[in-house]
Amino acid sequence: MELPVAWSVVLLVAGAWSLLVWPQFGRRIVKDPRSRDAQGRPTRFLTVHVVLISVSMLLGAATALVGVLALV
Repeated sequence: MELPVAWSVVLLVAGAWSLLVWPQFGRRIVKDPRSRDAQGRPTRFLTVHVVLISVSMLLGAATALVGVLALV
């Protein structure tokens, strides 16, 4: 099944958006005081957000890859 060029561009833009936005969010989470407890250990807040960001970036990369492959 061939994707029309417009859909390929949409996938590429959506993937790029994820890859640009999530790392910035991750930097804010790491700096958040709720990310570490009094002993400096990572909290569940940090762990949950790292998993969320990682999965979202993987999906963004896969989406962008599909968009690129559909254009080629």
